[in-house]
Amino acid sequence: MPSHNPSSPAGSKVRVRFAPSPTGFFHIGSARTALFNWLYARHTGGTFILRIEDTDKERNSEPFLNVIYDSLNWLGLRWDEGPQVGGDFGPYRQSERTAIYQQSVERLFAAGRAYEKDGAVWFKLLGERREVFDDHRKKTVTKVATPPVVIEDRIRGRVERVEDEDFVIVRSDGNPVFHLVNVVDDIAMNITHVIRGEDHLSNTSKHVHLFEAFGAAPPVFAHIPLILKQNGPGKMSKRDQGALVEEYQRRGYLPEALVNFLSLLGWNPGDDREKMPLEEIVRLFDLKDVNQSNARFDDKKLAHMNMVYLLEQPAERFVALARTYFERLSDNASAKAALSAAPDYFREVMMVSQPKVKGLEELPAYTVYFFQDDFPIDPKVREKVLGKGDPRARLSELFAAAAEMDFGSDAAIEEAIKQLATQRGLGFGDYQAVARLAVTGTNAGPSITGIFRILGRQRVHDRLTRFAQTIV
Repeated sequence: MPSHNPSSPAGSKVRVRFAPSPTGFFHIGSARTALFNWLYARHTGGTFILRIEDTDKERNSEPFLNVIYDSLNWLGLRWDEGPQVGGDFGPYRQSERTAIYQQSVERLFAAGRAYEKDGAVWFKLLGERREVFDDHRKKTVTKVATPPVVIEDRIRGRVERVEDEDFVIVRSDGNPVFHLVNVVDDIAMNITHVIRGEDHLSNTSKHVHLFEAFGAAPPVFAHIPLILKQNGPGKMSKRDQGALVEEYQRRGYLPEALVNFLSLLGWNPGDDREKMPLEEIVRLFDLKDVNQSNARFDDKKLAHMNMVYLLEQPAERFVALARTYFERLSDNASAKAALSAAPDYFREVMMVSQPKVKGLEELPAYTVYFFQDDFPIDPKVREKVLGKGDPRARLSELFAAAAEMDFGSDAAIEEAIKQLATQRGLGFGDYQAVARLAVTGTNAGPSITGIFRILGRQRVHDRLTRFAQTIV
């Protein structure tokens, strides 16, 4: 069989498709495949099509289908054709294309390229046939002498594969097989480029035979590298930590951070940049720059990228993101307390926290003492702070100074504590550690001056008093 033309027809517009099955939660690998298709469509001015492979009636579910829609929309990967938006080549759900598949099978029967056996419909390869005994399967099988299928893959390069056995295209239960429906839909929808995971490369020779049987030129194939699990060998599965897009939505990750991270899993812009605006990624993205080697997932790198994006958010968007995240934690007492606070107070807390947190998921625990007077005291921090110097004296001196302190600005609070320290021949840190423990229960967080300013004189007074009473 001659190799297929590895470029789309002259003058044709790029048309790519993402074809997920609604049989489970949305995997990070599926998101990366969708992204690469979307990026190539946007880079070339082409069309990004969403096609739902839902012919497996026993495993498909509408809730999982909605997860696909929600995840793609959250990531910003809007489709140009497909469910919910329509198009000239629908229906875009394979469960609604049964008649089209039946007509295609009839065409293959009429051309002598399909036959029935054991209740299923088989695709017939062309070539000399002979019966051989298969030692592995312990039975006699029909082998077909066919020339190699040559695939000029845009990423993998030249690949040759031989199909030497007929294969099922319609199961005995009447449901069409993946190989058939993919090829039929790719032809009907004028798909020019098939961009999918490397694990589908083994299917491609079957698909090329089917394209030939239907008298259609195959599209350009581009098989992207697999995403490997973080630890150990093997492809990242849905059971691996960090594998589901929903997890990042739940944890309050920014979609633009995840998109940026995923774009660099297997693609390189030609330099060492990591954080890139989406417009720049679209401008530079090309299949020739996609790596052949598999990419290893790194949740620490993703978390760092998310933190960088969070730090750069304008104040109003960060506050809005924080509020949305708190609203999702309906059973969290800290979140409820935060949402009941005055909007201006909530905003002040979020602003002083933004430079310090690595992710929105840290905010409830990080800010608990701003919204609740009954907050936990870290026993290890307490032991460490109270084991140095004379914490009771420092609290007493700080209590007296706070009564006269100007709580209007961080600078005024800082100056007052510095003056106190100078008077006592001590340093700012001698007061900061015990003050922080008394009003927050821990030794980490925003600046103590910002904490004092936001809490205000009365709450600081009350907390210093209460904590002093616990020191024996």
